[in-house]
Amino acid sequence: MSGSTTPPQYDLIVIGFGAAGLSAALSFAEETEGRKTPAKIAVLERSGKEERGGATRWTGAFLRIDQDRKLDTDWAEHVSRVSGGLADIEYCRTVERETRQTLQFVEKHGVEIAFEDFPLPHTFDGGTPSMTPPASPRGGGASIVEHLGAALENDPRVDIRYETEALRLTTSDDGRVDGVLVRTADGRTQRLTGHAVVLACGGFEGNAEMLTRYVGDKACDLPLIAPGITNNRGDALRMALELGADTAGQFDGIHAEPVDRRTRKADAVLYGFSTGIFVNAKMERFFDEGRDTWDNTFEHVGYEIWKNQDQEAYWIADAKTLAIPGITNAWLSDVPPEQAETLEELAGKLGIDAEGLEKTVAEFNAAVGPGEFDPTRLDGKATVGIEPKKSNWATPLDTAPFIGVPLTAAICFTYGGIRTDLDGRVVTPSGTAIPGLYAAGEATGLFYHAYPPATSVLRSLIFGRLAARHAAAQQSV
Repeated sequence: MSGSTTPPQYDLIVIGFGAAGLSAALSFAEETEGRKTPAKIAVLERSGKEERGGATRWTGAFLRIDQDRKLDTDWAEHVSRVSGGLADIEYCRTVERETRQTLQFVEKHGVEIAFEDFPLPHTFDGGTPSMTPPASPRGGGASIVEHLGAALENDPRVDIRYETEALRLTTSDDGRVDGVLVRTADGRTQRLTGHAVVLACGGFEGNAEMLTRYVGDKACDLPLIAPGITNNRGDALRMALELGADTAGQFDGIHAEPVDRRTRKADAVLYGFSTGIFVNAKMERFFDEGRDTWDNTFEHVGYEIWKNQDQEAYWIADAKTLAIPGITNAWLSDVPPEQAETLEELAGKLGIDAEGLEKTVAEFNAAVGPGEFDPTRLDGKATVGIEPKKSNWATPLDTAPFIGVPLTAAICFTYGGIRTDLDGRVVTPSGTAIPGLYAAGEATGLFYHAYPPATSVLRSLIFGRLAARHAAAQQSV
């Protein structure tokens, strides 16, 4: 730190080193390239360099796109449907419009988009169940962090400040945001001044107090899906609300995912569950495992495990699931499922009631209706006469080896956040933009009732760019 009493001057201050922040900082650098007076950019990151990147660093980052880099044509309407019309449809259409050029931007910086086979159908392609290989960055979100981060590190106009905590925004006499008060690793505070600030530091997943306040009872029981989101403390929301910002998104809503509780590995999600059954600690089924494709149900499974099953569940399947080509690609844990020749032996390995499991499986098997089992489509093979029913892929669990995974729910992100306009400007309840203040990524609210997936990283990248573009246009050449 400088001994000078004059605060550092920046053209843009970006708070957060995940997809939204990186996109904003790098886009602003490109938008201001060639100016007579080089633009100065600060990027603030709560963590140290080794842990930088927040949630982005740990996610597999599915992308809801086709080979031409176009967003799923059904996504905007999907968000509107599941939200009951509460979500900002124009925001969603902006995501659709900006997807291709945003992905070209990250690819230009070395992020490779891969399309790899997945063993179960999804609805990323026009809303219709499909076996089309889904897209993701090769190397996951870490590829975005490292490639875009390297570009910023190599730019002399960019000042990356690790272990720097944003405390509050500062404003000029006329209400324009003109900087940030920060606390550095030595515990001291410092004011950074800038022409514009982008809030891109995630939601409040890592703040138990805010989770309890908004999400409610038992929020403290939610483990984090990845260590990076420990630093998502709700700073963006807190600082924006202090200036009268409006909010969007469902504040008691969260994106939770079913994860293997035998491991500490980040993002150890069980996606490939559709062909088995879930049981709780009482060995009772509690969810229609086949009500829709995995992408439209895995979040609901996670939420149910947390909210109503005391964070304890088990997934049970048999040899027919093991025979699905590539099924292990849908299990992200570093520990393979427990495997046994009998249900009794499997129960012993899982530490659960063998008699109760055998009874539930027998009742399920007896309720399986007619039809051909086909894990590549919604096959309509359902149960009859039991609750909850299983609407598709109901096949008897009667063929050894039997497999099982003990599960808990982990929080990935919160739904509620700051409201912005289509340029990423933070707005008040009247819709008035707060001058000099922008927000992008999970710091901003969008979703209600459900998160149609494979768009979190994408919308973060997109609105980081849009915020940077607008901020650059407001500043003199």
